[in-house]
Amino acid sequence: MTLIKSISGIRGTIGGKAGEGLTPIDIVKFTAAFGSWVISKSAFKRIVIGRDARISGEMVNNLVVGTLQGLGIEVIDLGLSTTPTVEIAVPMEKAAGGIILTASHNPKQWNALKLLNAKGEFISDADGKEVLDIAENSDFSFAEVDHLGQVIKNDTYIQKHIDAILALPLVDVEAIKKANFKVAIDCVNSTGGIFLPPLLKALGVETVYELYCEPNGQFPHNPEPLPENLTEIAKVVQQKNADLGIVVDPDVDRLCFVNEDGSMFGEEYTLVAVADYVLKHTPGNTVSNLSSTRALRDVTEKAGMAYNAAAVGEVNVVNQMKATNAIIGGEGNGGIIYPESHYGRDALVGIALFLSHLAKFGKGISILRASYPAYHISKNKITLTPEMDIDLLLEKVQEKYQKQPHSTIDGLKIEFDKEWVHLRRSNTEPIIRIYSEAENETTAENLAQKIISDIKEILQIS
Repeated sequence: MTLIKSISGIRGTIGGKAGEGLTPIDIVKFTAAFGSWVISKSAFKRIVIGRDARISGEMVNNLVVGTLQGLGIEVIDLGLSTTPTVEIAVPMEKAAGGIILTASHNPKQWNALKLLNAKGEFISDADGKEVLDIAENSDFSFAEVDHLGQVIKNDTYIQKHIDAILALPLVDVEAIKKANFKVAIDCVNSTGGIFLPPLLKALGVETVYELYCEPNGQFPHNPEPLPENLTEIAKVVQQKNADLGIVVDPDVDRLCFVNEDGSMFGEEYTLVAVADYVLKHTPGNTVSNLSSTRALRDVTEKAGMAYNAAAVGEVNVVNQMKATNAIIGGEGNGGIIYPESHYGRDALVGIALFLSHLAKFGKGISILRASYPAYHISKNKITLTPEMDIDLLLEKVQEKYQKQPHSTIDGLKIEFDKEWVHLRRSNTEPIIRIYSEAENETTAENLAQKIISDIKEILQIS
């Protein structure tokens, strides 16, 4: 069993012994810690919660609701929802925070508590540490019987979220209607199945081929939207002669597309395409994390704007976006962050902007994909012994390549003209992740192997 306690939330596998998996005891403890932290920061005791459709969701939801009530907190329960929907609901409900019950793209045995501040954004590093300290010390006090919190169920946010998307100036419903798209969707039997069909209908898409849209938590394939997991929707797109396929993860904050021929648009290029569309209509800067494709930088600079890189992690990307007044940002895993809507990854906003872009482009999705710089990312890792000083190792690699442009804001990223390699330590395992990018697969792989060889040589010298 696994339990991972981090600044952004608590995630783990369901079952096992307390402290070793995400058990009811752990759920109550960390919910109580977050609720106590919220009370210490705000005079207004209200928290919004929502969950994806995974099997353990109802059990986790009951424990979270009861614990927050026990602290005297009013709970706005959105029920089956999405991560971005909870994010927009927090400020709309004037709540002091939010909890999203989802393990995102993890398999069905996982669940998690994702923690939001009063802005509907993921809590900061410092705030996360405070929550973990409260949990470690069991520093919480529950309300007496006359002061228990009430629960208000609210199922209006599907429509509220859709209405907010339709109100965005760059969402062009008329252009989408005129394009008469035929779209296939794969919602992995989670809450995308509740949200995508009405969103597409509102956008004027009349023909939708639904795959795995029953929100029963029985994921029919690995829920991470990677090419190897999307063979079925690729076949549906071809068989139905659809214009494109749309895929989301269980909590609908990651988004990727399938081309009309069944090939993958590439999740790295979700952000690239949406940013291209936004930049064509709104001058401004862009941000992605250090491990995302260089294509976003190319598209941004072509538009005469500035690109900036952030450390890996949504919180870090958001902070960099605010610091640089970015108009669009996100991560290469298919995460779109559009501040005009809110500061959180939102596949629903991404769908509306992408379809607007594709409709105005006037040609097939594969032609749109071919219009962007072609890069390939190779992903590797090296397992080290737990006692190995990873920081020292990265310093030695940096020293070897000190004449190359490089960044140390998150591990070590070294640039070689339009190629790059990014080395960063895992937060949970004694490994170094090694991502490299080049204009073709062979070059990217060779670059990664060169750095891996350097690391092995350094380890032999040490």
